[in-house]
Amino acid sequence: MKSELIVALDVPSANQVERVIDQLPDEVRWYKVGLELFTAAGPTVIDLLRGRNKRVFLDLKLHDIPNTVASAVRAAAGHGVDLLTVHAAGGRAMLEAAADAARNTAGTAPRLIAVTTLTSLSQDDLQAIGIGRQIELQAEALGRLALDAGIDGLVCSVQEVERLRTAFGPDPVLVTPGIRLAGEHKGDQKRVATPEEAVRRGSNYLVMGRSLLNAADPHTTAQRVLRAMREGCGAA
Repeated sequence: MKSELIVALDVPSANQVERVIDQLPDEVRWYKVGLELFTAAGPTVIDLLRGRNKRVFLDLKLHDIPNTVASAVRAAAGHGVDLLTVHAAGGRAMLEAAADAARNTAGTAPRLIAVTTLTSLSQDDLQAIGIGRQIELQAEALGRLALDAGIDGLVCSVQEVERLRTAFGPDPVLVTPGIRLAGEHKGDQKRVATPEEAVRRGSNYLVMGRSLLNAADPHTTAQRVLRAMREGCGAA
C-alpha cells in the first residue's frame, strides 16, 4: 500500500480551509478534521472537502458508551467520512459496537482507526495516570484489543510502527502523527520522526499539520515532505 500524507487542518474555522487546500500541491489528497475545526464548523467542513474531491480523516477519538459511539459512527458514515478515529481504551464492547455499526452502514463505511497511546504522552505521563507498562507494550496491547474487535487500523507513533507490524502483519492501517522534517521543532509532540523514517518503518498515513500550515511556503514544504516519503519507500 502506498504511504499517503494527511494534512491536519489545525485551523479555527471553515473559512480558512479553502486557502489551505489552494496553497498545497494537488497531490495532497487527504485532510484531517480534528476536534477544533469540527467543533467550530461541524459537518459543513466535510462537505467542503468532499466538494474539492478530497478524502476526509475525521479525528474525533470517540470514547463513550458503546451505543453512543455506534451512533456517532453511523452519523460520520452519513457524511462520507473515509477514516474515523475511536479510542482503543474505550474497551472491547465499545470497539465491537463501533465496528459493527461501520459494517452495517448503507453505502461506503469509514475505516475505523483506534488510537493506542497519544504521541503527546511520555513514559512519565503513563505512570501518572496509573499505567505501568512501557509505551510500546501499551500500544501493542491496545492495538491487539482493537484489531480483535474488528477495527481496521491503529494510530501510533513512528516508534511503535515496527513493533506493531511484527505483531500484526501488513494488513492493519497504521496512521502516524508526530511527523517533522529533519531539524524541525517538536512542538507539543514527544515522540516524533521524519517522513522518510515513518515510511521505512511501515506507516500507511503520515499526519502533519502546523509544520505545513505555518511554513513560509506551504506548497514547497509539502513537496519536500512528499519527496522525502518517496525516498523513504525507495522511489526516485
